Amino acid sequence: MPFLSGEAAPWFRAPTLSSPEFLFDTAAGRYVLLLFPPSDGAPKAEALQQLMIHRALLDDVRVSAFVVLREPERVKGAADARGLRWFRDEDGAVSRLYGALDAEGRERPFWLVLDPTLRVMWEAPAEAGDDVFRRLWSLPPPAEHAGLSVPAPVLIAPRVFEPELCARLIRMVETQGSTFSGVMRDQGEVTVAVMDELKKRRDLLIEDPALQAEIRDRFERRLFPLVQRAFGFEVTEVERYLVTCYDAADGGVFHAHRDNFTFQTAHRKFACSILLNDDFEGGDLRFPEFGAQPYRPPAGAAAVFACGLLHEVSRVTSGRRYAFVPFFFDAEGRKVREAYAERIRAQQAT
Repeated sequence: MPFLSGEAAPWFRAPTLSSPEFLFDTAAGRYVLLLFPPSDGAPKAEALQQLMIHRALLDDVRVSAFVVLREPERVKGAADARGLRWFRDEDGAVSRLYGALDAEGRERPFWLVLDPTLRVMWEAPAEAGDDVFRRLWSLPPPAEHAGLSVPAPVLIAPRVFEPELCARLIRMVETQGSTFSGVMRDQGEVTVAVMDELKKRRDLLIEDPALQAEIRDRFERRLFPLVQRAFGFEVTEVERYLVTCYDAADGGVFHAHRDNFTFQTAHRKFACSILLNDDFEGGDLRFPEFGAQPYRPPAGAAAVFACGLLHEVSRVTSGRRYAFVPFFFDAEGRKVREAYAERIRAQQAT
């Protein structure tokens, strides 16, 4: 069944020619072009040739293109590069997910154009590459795809932490030290922490119950009422009292990611970021699905946003960026978190 304009495209993870796993949802933030090519030689070659003719358009800024290959060995010279990547789909899973392959093995080759939020703009037959690219070239900048610039749905709450608390938390990092942290990845049925180039950041976990209580009191009096008003969500749980440091000397950065897309993090509802200082350069919070606008509240102010939003912290180019970064959830989220923990305990007991 053809896709409808405005329909959310399915998300998936699959290997590319250069990566064992590519998270398709992280492609958001620019126009995305998907090609499910024909298996026949001449029609396939014609569709692939369109990508080469318009290669200058595919730059990962304006457009990113992906070709889903069920027989990658039959495409000579294919290689992942900026703006053009090739999914390996030997088992046909991605093709079936998108309706390019049915249960009987019949194929439906087509192009699919998505907006920067990964919603469908239009679909076209594989042989209509000329028209697809003509329309792509005429599109406005990705940030204006909706007809106007749309800000990310982020709550900015000033004066959550006073300057004295910000300075106190920074001193804790400087005196107690901090350690590099990884990112969470699902491997099979469990979530594990891995170190990779997605993030370069040092963390210090606050374990002092008295200080945790001080921070929780500020949230309940200064922040949670605004979260309830803005998002209609009652926060009852705070996950981790964590101070982070993005240091220019380390190449501090956190590339585009989402905060609740693993088994272990599925309970998270909202992320919170409170800058503790402002004497650094770079390190801007951005939401690629809503353009390149930086969000940099003053020190002590909270930025609160749904954990499902794609976001990033750009590379710190000078100084150190300190921030306090908890997650918020509720009683239902606690059940999800406890269910995962119980499943892991059961697996370890066997």
